Amino acid sequence: MLITVAGLLAIIGALAGGYYFAIRPVTLRIAVGPPNSDDVKVVQALTQAFAQSRGYVRLRPVQTESATVSAQDLAEGKVDLAIVRGDLDVPKNAQAVATLRKNVAVLWVPPRGKGKKGAKITKVSQLAGRRVGVVGRTQANVNLLKVILQQYGVDPNKVEIVQFPATEAAEAIRNQRADAYLAAGPVNSKITADAIAASTRDGGTPTFLAVDTAEAIAQNHPVYEAAEIPAGAFGGSPDRPDDDVKTISFAHHIVARKGISDATIATFARQLFAVRQQLLTEFPLAAKIETPDTDKDAAIPVHPGAAAFVDGEEKTFLDRYSDYIWWGLMALSAMGSIGAWFAGYLKKDERDSNTHLRERLLEMIPAARRSETAEELDQMQDEADTILRDTLLCYDHGAIDDGALTAFNIALEQFHNAVADRKALLLSLSQNLRATPGAPFRATGT
Repeated sequence: MLITVAGLLAIIGALAGGYYFAIRPVTLRIAVGPPNSDDVKVVQALTQAFAQSRGYVRLRPVQTESATVSAQDLAEGKVDLAIVRGDLDVPKNAQAVATLRKNVAVLWVPPRGKGKKGAKITKVSQLAGRRVGVVGRTQANVNLLKVILQQYGVDPNKVEIVQFPATEAAEAIRNQRADAYLAAGPVNSKITADAIAASTRDGGTPTFLAVDTAEAIAQNHPVYEAAEIPAGAFGGSPDRPDDDVKTISFAHHIVARKGISDATIATFARQLFAVRQQLLTEFPLAAKIETPDTDKDAAIPVHPGAAAFVDGEEKTFLDRYSDYIWWGLMALSAMGSIGAWFAGYLKKDERDSNTHLRERLLEMIPAARRSETAEELDQMQDEADTILRDTLLCYDHGAIDDGALTAFNIALEQFHNAVADRKALLLSLSQNLRATPGAPFRATGT
């Protein structure tokens, strides 16, 4: 019994431990950069929101120098999640979980200064032989400019490209260090708006260069999409721009390392969209978070867990662990059977001994009927009492069951009847002998 109980407790403990590990919080490391960017602020806000809601998934931000470094960390397995640009070389082990935001390419030309010579730039094709300033140090923005130039037949080698850190872009633009500028970011990006505002001087307004071939670029480069910059997106009076401007866009994605549990990523996606509304007041960019593209031909393949969340096929706890529960119950049943067999095996000798005692009791029944004296019957009675005591101990120990105890009781009752009948006969014969002096005495069995 003790061994069986111990086995049952061990299995219950294993199931309880498995349940604990199944529901305990999971912390995912997420790479995001560069420092002080909007992406970092949004991830920090998500980290706090997840902790406050006591969700199953928690976040641990890992700040990097850029989205490129974040992608490398994911490729090397240093982090579980990363914020990456869709137009970069996305790691092969990356799978999309959500679209954090969409970015647009903004090309503009500052108003011409007094006395400045040269043809006015109104089209992308006129950038050949000119200097173009790129806001931001990332090479991805330079690559973006080259894609646009090549689409218009402009050799990038014939364009002088200079880069300015985002913090120095406004000053560089005021100093007229380039003929045209490119910035990439959300439509409501403060960095882009400040850079465009710095282009305004002497009452003139910048000229925005439309990327009329946006659809063709998107066709040739699936990581880009055709988009429009709405009139007045960058404020000012008059509006900047004064009309809708065609351009191309790309996305910043939240990607997960391939191999992370589908259930974990599905839960992360559910928590992400659940807290999104809470962040809108402080971080309007949170409104731009969208579900990933679940098409098979998507530029970044979707993570199966995220796809399950989007398609409403997320598995419940029982769905995920029903097999383990079933096998656990089977193991519990098998353990109980094995425990019962083992317990019975350990009591085999005691059970065999009791069987011999019962056989001895059965042998004593005819012996009692042939007994010559009352003293022999008393000795048999004492032996029967000893057998009774040993049998009851065996029953208490579980060595014999109710059926064996019932059979023993029948044998014991027959023995007592035989003893009682024999004593009555011996007593009757003794009285007859005293009543007839000189008569010989001999007891016979009945």
